[in-house]
Amino acid sequence: MNQAAPATKPVLAVACGVLVRDGKVLLAQRPAGKVAAGSWEFPGGKIEPGETTRQALERELHEELGVEVRGARPLIRFRHEYTNRTVLLDTWLIDRFDGEPHGREEQALAWVTAQELAVHPQVLPTVLPIAGALRLPADYVFTPPDADEAFLLQRLAQLPAGALLRLRRPGLDDAAYAVLARRLAPPCTAQGLRLVLDRGAALSVQLGAGWHATSVVLAMLESLPAGLHCHASCHMPQELERAARLGFASAVLGPVRATATHPGMSPLGWERFAEWTAALQLPVYGLGGVGPAQREEAFAAYAQGVAGIRAYW
Repeated sequence: MNQAAPATKPVLAVACGVLVRDGKVLLAQRPAGKVAAGSWEFPGGKIEPGETTRQALERELHEELGVEVRGARPLIRFRHEYTNRTVLLDTWLIDRFDGEPHGREEQALAWVTAQELAVHPQVLPTVLPIAGALRLPADYVFTPPDADEAFLLQRLAQLPAGALLRLRRPGLDDAAYAVLARRLAPPCTAQGLRLVLDRGAALSVQLGAGWHATSVVLAMLESLPAGLHCHASCHMPQELERAARLGFASAVLGPVRATATHPGMSPLGWERFAEWTAALQLPVYGLGGVGPAQREEAFAAYAQGVAGIRAYW
């Protein structure tokens, strides 16, 4: 007797808008009568046949909130599996809009900070990857591999406010690296930079810093160090998938363009970058021959932003 083939779950393409105002983002509560009523989500809805994501966003946000979108860019795009359907969520950051948002479908609205969003008790699971992207900056700066303390201290003030800053000094032994990290931590905090270290996780815990895993370390990990914001270097789709599965806060993928630091590797280009990261619930920075001047290209490829060395120093 032949067994029936398992039913294929429907796939739903959804446009999702994150409205930003005064450092807060807008959440909407699903009204009574809808699936998951009472849960909170970012506003948006199904992308209709023939619509672009931007067109769907403009239509949905007008219908739901009574606003007109004026300034928007891609933020993160990912897949989420529910028991009865697969959702492809195409999320955009909206920083300019006309009109005062109000619930035209009788839904409650709330403006919350990214920190409040992370601990909100009633959000849909699709909110959490978006919240992770919102908590990260657009710039991930690596130190030059031979930069000494004086060089770094003189130039911290020129780095983008809020940037991640990886202390990458492969030539230092662990003891010398720890000394330099301890000396850099206070001025980084004073400049609003988020220090990230790539040695033993205990040092990151001691200094309240982030932790960065190379692709070699990533391949050996079974779980992440507790209590740390962790970032990973990736060069292949399998490494990205592993970083997402382990729960990294972000990954760095490259080289996007030809670069002297990766002479034997063919550049990905932004198109392949977007293909490799499209379904992941993981913010990913583009690395290799890019810098602040390529932020808009990165955003268009659904990158979290750009990572680099020379372009920043």
